[in-house]
Amino acid sequence: MNTADARRVLETALICTQQPLSLRELRTLFNDELAADSVKALLEELRDEWTQRGVELVCVASGWRFQSRPEMREFLDRLHPEKPPKYSRATLETLAIIAYRQPVTRGDMEEIRGVTINTQILKQLEDRGWVEVIGHREAAGRPALYATTRQFLDDLGLHSLDQLPELPAPGQHAGIVEALGNASGEPLQPALAIEVTPDEAVAAAPAPTQDEPHPEAPDAEPLRA
Repeated sequence: MNTADARRVLETALICTQQPLSLRELRTLFNDELAADSVKALLEELRDEWTQRGVELVCVASGWRFQSRPEMREFLDRLHPEKPPKYSRATLETLAIIAYRQPVTRGDMEEIRGVTINTQILKQLEDRGWVEVIGHREAAGRPALYATTRQFLDDLGLHSLDQLPELPAPGQHAGIVEALGNASGEPLQPALAIEVTPDEAVAAAPAPTQDEPHPEAPDAEPLRA
């Protein structure tokens, strides 16, 4: 099979799939006769071929996929005018803390935010597939350790956590949500289907009844990347 035919096979597979395809999966298209480096080189060529189109080939955490370019979103949204689910700022801050400080326990998150975190917030993030329990800390009560998932990276359009933007200056705790949202260079990546809303106007889940200032919690310490 020549190079042009191999690129066409890759292109067809990636267009027809609904999920990102890993390098290993793509090699099975050729009965593993092409080395991983060769397949990757073909993917890079294919990515260059689509540079001037409204769709781009990207590599995310789970593999390679085609996706619309950000500038096309305004037009594509007209096909599906329904509003994306909204999450409270408390939910977004919790997600950002997990993303930047993982693995963390619920107690860690509460110490950083200075408030008691409602269980519903963590369940909401788990149900969305963005966070998961990866173990337990060897401490009293063996609290669960939370971390982000591959799905979180895929939805944000990232290949790894190293691509998250740097955190704001120390003390600017409120900026962690914006830092997370700017991972793709845009305000709150639309792929996450997230919109920042006042905590009292949550549309996707019940308002967190426990998310109130904790009387014993000190001022939230700044996050460190």
